[in-house]
Amino acid sequence: MNKHTQLIVFLILICISSSAQIPNPSLIGYWQNWNDPNAPYIPLDQIDSRYNVVNISFAVPQAGTDYHMEFLPDQVNQATLTSQIQYLQAQGRIVNISIGGAGPLISLDNISERDTFISTMNSIINTYGFDGIDIDLEGNSVSVSGGTISNPGDAKILNLIYAIKQIMSDYYSLNQKRLFLSMAPETAFVQGGMSAYGGIWGAYLPIIEALRDSIEILHVQLYNSGSMYGIDGNVYAQGTADFIVAMAEAAIQGFNTSAGMFSGLPASKIAIGLPACLMAAGGGFTDTSIVKSALNYLMGRTPQPGSYSLSQTGGYPDLRGMMTWSINWDEVNSCGSSYQFADNFENIFYQTTHTKNPESQASDFRIYPNPATDIIHLEYKRKNKPVFSYWIYNYLGESLRSGTLGVFHNSIDISKFAAGIYTIQIENETINFIKE
Repeated sequence: MNKHTQLIVFLILICISSSAQIPNPSLIGYWQNWNDPNAPYIPLDQIDSRYNVVNISFAVPQAGTDYHMEFLPDQVNQATLTSQIQYLQAQGRIVNISIGGAGPLISLDNISERDTFISTMNSIINTYGFDGIDIDLEGNSVSVSGGTISNPGDAKILNLIYAIKQIMSDYYSLNQKRLFLSMAPETAFVQGGMSAYGGIWGAYLPIIEALRDSIEILHVQLYNSGSMYGIDGNVYAQGTADFIVAMAEAAIQGFNTSAGMFSGLPASKIAIGLPACLMAAGGGFTDTSIVKSALNYLMGRTPQPGSYSLSQTGGYPDLRGMMTWSINWDEVNSCGSSYQFADNFENIFYQTTHTKNPESQASDFRIYPNPATDIIHLEYKRKNKPVFSYWIYNYLGESLRSGTLGVFHNSIDISKFAAGIYTIQIENETINFIKE
């Protein structure tokens, strides 16, 4: 192993072992970088603040190539979008660039194309200051013709894996922090591996396997899918509670395929991907009440809502969150009530009976009581800094209050705040609290 290779491996290991402050639970939404008359463009700094992981759609190949990546803001200039990204990041939100989408083919067929992909993606990330990348390669961009999950044989799969690792290494070298990595495969590419392994069927499995330690969130698209096998050997139809539960548990528990065993990922890395409303996808929209019953069962809170029975007693209380296509569709009133998906996320993950208190997001301070009615108190764990500034935002991202706190003055009067969820920021850390 030469010195250059040793350095790459070292940086990758650091990148894998380093952890950023990542929102948990996570509400992931795709933001459309274009105007759709049915789901109009929203300025990035005006999206609902409950979306704490925002995937910008999309980085795509330059015309005439399937590997030379570019990203061009459609409605504002580069400086404006960069400023809006920074605004979200200052609130503790993660902003990623999503790669691909449903349209363009991205295929890294040789080393030259692989290296161009790496350099152009690095340029996009660094130009806009993105926190990470989301892999949303669909169609023939990802397909397999041989090999196994643990030992893939297709050049474009191997080149993609290498490229993502190199991009992560380059990001850490430049920023001294870990690049956020998420994936949004369609069901055929993951759970479809139980039916067959070849073409698109199971094609993401070797990518997930190779990058499993680096993946922050896997949110399979549980829509535009058709029916799929669960790990119990039965077939489940999209748009149902059973489909949500069965597909989620397959991603967590893993399953056997003709190309070997897929080991699954921890529930803390799994989010449930669904359309924001009926018009947002060709199929798979699921009523909010059904989604709530499915996720509550998944997290071990309520009895099963359908015929699928979880294989793990007690479910998965640390399920990561929810993802939707798209924030724009969630905002419009013509496709259900405005922000009904975000509302449902809030109802599910911030129940006061939930075993995970929202304050678990933060590492250097805690807030109590939470929920609260009149007064909140903050305890800062860095004893060498007795005074610190704070800012409070509502769910729209509007700043409501700011000031300074310290060892002898650490309480804030919230009696005049309306009931709901708020975010308090101290330096680069954020935490949610509930006002009852």
